[in-house]
Amino acid sequence: MIQVENLTKQYGPLVAVRDVSFTVSTGEILGFLGPNGAGKTTTMKVLTCFMPPTAGRVTIDGMDVFEKSLEVRRRIGYLPEANPLYPEMNVQEYLTFIAGIRGVAKAKLGDRLDAVAAVCGLKEMMRREIGELSKGFRQRVGLAQAMIHEPDILILDEPTSGLDPNQIVEIRNLIRRLGEEKTVILSTHILPEVQATCDRVLIINRGRLVADGTPHELTTQFHGDEQIQLEVRGTTGDLLKSALATVPGIVWLEVADGKDVTARITAERGSDLREPISRCIVDQGWTILELHRERTSLEQVFRQLTSTEEGADA
Repeated sequence: MIQVENLTKQYGPLVAVRDVSFTVSTGEILGFLGPNGAGKTTTMKVLTCFMPPTAGRVTIDGMDVFEKSLEVRRRIGYLPEANPLYPEMNVQEYLTFIAGIRGVAKAKLGDRLDAVAAVCGLKEMMRREIGELSKGFRQRVGLAQAMIHEPDILILDEPTSGLDPNQIVEIRNLIRRLGEEKTVILSTHILPEVQATCDRVLIINRGRLVADGTPHELTTQFHGDEQIQLEVRGTTGDLLKSALATVPGIVWLEVADGKDVTARITAERGSDLREPISRCIVDQGWTILELHRERTSLEQVFRQLTSTEEGADA
């Protein structure tokens, strides 16, 4: 559906995106991540025909975004970070206005308004002025305008920016429903949202693509040493430390005394020391209150890939 080949975009001497290549399949929800100034928005503007690439090629459904701009735009729904709303209009007036711009036939307008109102949960809001709506409902209106012309592709730039946790969950669930029928590219800084929503993740840093894979693939590929959290009753920190010193594979250990003793353990990468640690504690006659291996999060992967250098562009 989307093919990006060696995309480069320069603003004078500044290289915003450098030799980026990726594909997005039909029906895929793609998370597009990067620190501020990494090149995400620039890439999205090229994909949505707001600007041409300096070098490389981008095709949507086989059509070049520069040579076939109008045809490509008909297949794309775009929600930029700055939601393009008119607060003095009511929801129905605004969506009717957008439908006219998008070339929706008058004979289909009623059906399209009903459809996006149902999908976006706006049925009770159609006569309300946009300026009176909560931020969550305004985001829903923004999604509705992106969908009014039945595009095959939705490109959403920070769709949950500024929302409270309940609103984020609502929009997240909506995006997942949309992903059952459409190709979705989602740019966001809320990494748990990506992990819960996206089929695949791209990470861009300083204009270069630094990671591409499913959330599980990335957390598996880029995880570091194994981290284990332990809580034990019936001993002291010093005794626990001495006992764990006999377990091979532990590379770092920190204990803290309290009512019960807690320990944070770093083990060799790829190892699983839960069983030998458990056996060591039980052999001492102590009680294990907690023993779990911490999973690498997408946030840790993101920080590992992007924290060494600051982004250089927008």
